[in-house]
Amino acid sequence: MMRLNFSVIHRPFSTRAAFLAVLTGVAGFMVATIQPVMAQGRAAAPAQTQQAAAPANPNAAPFPPLSATEQQRLDQILAAWEQQSKGTKTLECDFKRWHFDLFAAPAGIYANKAEGVIKYANPDKGLFQVKAVVSYDGMDDNGKPKYSAKQGLYGEHWVCTGTELKEFDHATKQCKIQQLPPDMQGQRIIESPLPFVFNADAKQIKQRYWVQPMQSPKPELILIAAYPKHQADRAQYKVVQIALDAKTFLPQALIMYAPNFNQKTQPKWDHYEFTNVKRNSIQASLQKFFMQSFIEQEPPSDWKVFRDNYNGPPQLAEGENEARRQ
Repeated sequence: MMRLNFSVIHRPFSTRAAFLAVLTGVAGFMVATIQPVMAQGRAAAPAQTQQAAAPANPNAAPFPPLSATEQQRLDQILAAWEQQSKGTKTLECDFKRWHFDLFAAPAGIYANKAEGVIKYANPDKGLFQVKAVVSYDGMDDNGKPKYSAKQGLYGEHWVCTGTELKEFDHATKQCKIQQLPPDMQGQRIIESPLPFVFNADAKQIKQRYWVQPMQSPKPELILIAAYPKHQADRAQYKVVQIALDAKTFLPQALIMYAPNFNQKTQPKWDHYEFTNVKRNSIQASLQKFFMQSFIEQEPPSDWKVFRDNYNGPPQLAEGENEARRQ
């Protein structure tokens, strides 16, 4: 289990460490203003986050300007990340996501835990699927948290074919298929639900985010924080902190904070960790097999199917299918 210490950022290389989930870690995956967030016993509530609150002007950078040294370091990280991404034809991994909500579970205890898979094929195909979810049931007689699967509670499941986004709602047996506009297909899939961590482009990342390099607790990890500049992204998350492998630049972990995150009034965030990461695997090189394993997924015959044009990314910030249906 990866242990990371994400702390609130005031100045880049001092009090702030960086997803994202990412993603996602893996993915464009990502949201935050933070302190340590670990699995059970892995997180304290993000402390001092009010000090890193968004400025009065939402279009202003949420942190002081980087020094010349810090900017040079950030440029080097983004360039190396982009270079690695260019060589990625396929990528797949397992993930675990711990959702923290201090109104639903005590501090340091996750409200629910999800496990699933992520798959990506350059430049515009991907899958995000939660396969198991358990939620908090209270404490047992020994003071240990209890968890169980709940009937009718499912996690997110979406597929991007490059031209369509398919959202599978297993609770209601419905599938929403949205047609992606031409300007979001191909290389511009980075603008869609597929997290930017799969397909990093240094120029686009700078255009879309205020990015901070952060102090890493481990030499083998690179940490960065990304604050969205555009309202469409800010509606999905407040900030993402991403942990990258220093050699491969593959995502290892990501922390994503809800768009209205506040330590007291909206104490919600997600912690992702990525394992069994396979980049350009031999099996995946058999493109037909790899694509059939997720791109050609269709809803069962007894499901209702709705078609529409793309109108925004699915909600990934809080990890609960109820939130997606609100």
